[in-house]
Amino acid sequence: MEFEDRYRQAQRPKYDCLLFDLDDTLYPLSSGISKECGKNIKDYMVEKLGIEKDKIVELSNLLYKNYGTTMAGLRAIGYDFDYDEYHSYVHGRLPYDNLKPDPQLRSLLLTLPLRKIIFTNADKVHAAKALIKLGLEDCFQGIICFETLNPTHKNTVSDDEDDIEFLGSDVATTDVPSSPEIFDIIGHFAEPKPGPSATLLPKTPIVCKPQESAIELALKIAKINPQRTLFFDDSVRNIQAGKCVGLHTVLVGTSQRPKGADYALESIHNIKQALPELWETDMKSEVHYSGQVTVETPVTA
Repeated sequence: MEFEDRYRQAQRPKYDCLLFDLDDTLYPLSSGISKECGKNIKDYMVEKLGIEKDKIVELSNLLYKNYGTTMAGLRAIGYDFDYDEYHSYVHGRLPYDNLKPDPQLRSLLLTLPLRKIIFTNADKVHAAKALIKLGLEDCFQGIICFETLNPTHKNTVSDDEDDIEFLGSDVATTDVPSSPEIFDIIGHFAEPKPGPSATLLPKTPIVCKPQESAIELALKIAKINPQRTLFFDDSVRNIQAGKCVGLHTVLVGTSQRPKGADYALESIHNIKQALPELWETDMKSEVHYSGQVTVETPVTA
């Protein structure tokens, strides 16, 4: 009996879920989407929030560095704005035509006999548009996006999202009172104060990567066991946060493996070369697929 239990355990695949970031992970940084998104964020800060142009670069860098996203940082230091309006402005003018169908990646994903989930800080409209442009909209079993972790009273769905499942959350929404004044984060770091107060920054009401609590919430919503999940992301911070909550990690976009990453891929297309065992399921998994998949010799990707 003990031998049979050990045999079953040995036959069980190491992973049962693959968790993928979207932007700059499923398509390359060279697409220019990220660059244009950054430009749109800066324009929003000037046009909609009235922030002085000469402070934009330093401010946005500080917010991104300390809060994970500029949006989360803006809310933390006291700016109040509509989340849907922000996303519409920042993503609405992106050059989505730069994203082309990727049949190679589509084939790799569809032949992977494992549950596959998107985990992005972006909003659902952007996620849907990007996946459709890449031809990957039917390659995933669900999407964890901004609205999943930051539920609101709104529940609008665009035409692009009809065939894509966004994982919902039953987490209650709490109203966070806006700050009566804007916290001067530039001045905070320009004149550091000695003592414990030196590291105190206002907290953000936005839940997003690389917060460990955000990753834990995403895992809970999607019913994912981190110890049996492989997490793909282009951000070292996100990968390291994922590692801290128990995920197995893959940094995408470089072959240099930093601390916190179990694997590093120059491109997501190298996934089969670096991790052929994901396809080596045979009778080990209850998930079946049609056709034979050739397993390539493992190489350093």
